[in-house]
Amino acid sequence: MQAQQKQEKQEKNVIHTDVLVIGGGVNGTGVAVDATLRGLDVTLCEAKDFACATSSASSKLVHGGLRYLEQYEFKLVKEALKEREVLLKKAPHIIHPLRFVLPHAKHLRPVWMIRVGMFLYDFLAGKMSLKKSKKISLVNTLEGQNLTDDFTVGFAYSDCRIDDARMTMLNAQQAKAHGAKILMPYQCVEVKKVKKVNSSWQAKLVDDKGDQIIVLAKAVVNAAGPWVADIIHDVLETSSKSAVRLIKGSHIVVPKLYEGDHAYILQNEDGRIVFALPYGFTSEHNNEFTLIGTTDVNYQGDPRDIKISDEEADYLCELINGYFKRKISPKDVVWSYAGVRPLYDDHAKDPSKITREYHLELEDDQGELPVLSIFGGKITTYRTLSKHVIDKLQPFFPDMKACTTDKIATPGGEAASFSEILAKLNTTYPWLQDKHAYRLASSYGMQSIDVLKDAKSYDDLGICFGYNLYQQEVEYLIEHEWVRDVDALLWRRSKLGLWLKKDKVAQLTQWLENYFKTL
Repeated sequence: MQAQQKQEKQEKNVIHTDVLVIGGGVNGTGVAVDATLRGLDVTLCEAKDFACATSSASSKLVHGGLRYLEQYEFKLVKEALKEREVLLKKAPHIIHPLRFVLPHAKHLRPVWMIRVGMFLYDFLAGKMSLKKSKKISLVNTLEGQNLTDDFTVGFAYSDCRIDDARMTMLNAQQAKAHGAKILMPYQCVEVKKVKKVNSSWQAKLVDDKGDQIIVLAKAVVNAAGPWVADIIHDVLETSSKSAVRLIKGSHIVVPKLYEGDHAYILQNEDGRIVFALPYGFTSEHNNEFTLIGTTDVNYQGDPRDIKISDEEADYLCELINGYFKRKISPKDVVWSYAGVRPLYDDHAKDPSKITREYHLELEDDQGELPVLSIFGGKITTYRTLSKHVIDKLQPFFPDMKACTTDKIATPGGEAASFSEILAKLNTTYPWLQDKHAYRLASSYGMQSIDVLKDAKSYDDLGICFGYNLYQQEVEYLIEHEWVRDVDALLWRRSKLGLWLKKDKVAQLTQWLENYFKTL
């Protein structure tokens, strides 16, 4: 009897799947969505939490990368600009148009060079829904009133802002809805070939309690981001023709630095570009903070231990002080974050000039048991990267369907525009305060109705944990968005950590602990 029970337990902990995806960042979850929509059986494992590393530490932009034109990365820019339109239609709740202002610094790039760059940027975008670029005056204008008097002329162009961590989580949610098995927190500690009647990869996954799951997969996608090389060398125990270069990028957030909902792209004398972005929106045109970044620094060490250095904070503050009338120092920083970009190593000496093109390396054993590793990439092109990954697996799964991720909305984005989402929410729940309605619409989109359900007033939402975070939303995040701790809730599923006071964070932490004890 005991032997039978042991065998049943072992069989229960074995998963048979077509594709095992290692890594719950934007690339890994994007691959999982594409594969499931094409009819493949998918299992995704994530060791910690969705977007807990690189995918929550970006500049929060969907953009073509204006500065990449100087590096002649025309293919990358064109692909990214095309994707900007696709993603804006797919996810109008978490992606919003953003106008950028480039003040002309006379001692840096000449006017003619910027004019050519702007024209080329618009040209590569092709037909687009956003406003085109133009030259503007910075004298007695909203765009120029907060800048020092040295800047009289500028250029304006369009890109988009995005909630990067929510895009990652929504991809995971969509993959699960179409049949993918999501295993989190499960770390992949071993992958080896099993050659029997039906050859497969055998992966051992271990959770934070030490429990194990065995996954038998026909293909493996290594989307581990900063750990892509570790998976290749330590888990797969093989070698790679490609190498990853870890580049640290840091950001700071300060109280609102200027009026207006536009962004600034600022040139530094060292050739770097830094953004000053409106952040912490409480309505469509009002924000409470300014996000400043990023840096480019070679990095060695554990990507989970990364944080901004004093030198980086000083660098960002000094650059801002060279442009704005209002001066800032590290003392003004209300939040900072740093991440590691796992770029494909093209051996460029300057970290800022390393290619942002992604690189896919496919290995297979005599036409079977493929393993594909992802190097590099950026959030703007995660969908096309995912498409190309699954395209490369086509010979191993000849019956798979065509890619449809360019046509299917991201969960919550099933509307023509953000205004439509907000109007639906306000009509269904007329008692919602404006700031609350905007935050829900820009986080959950049409899924806001799943969050609020049949609530008739604030009394129906349970405990208020501060600002406009209520118990009913917290329970939704636990049940539908894999929230297990306060850090994931306040800094990845939302950015409410910017608003909640310490006593409210402590209250929420205690509530979560009590909630999970009852499960």
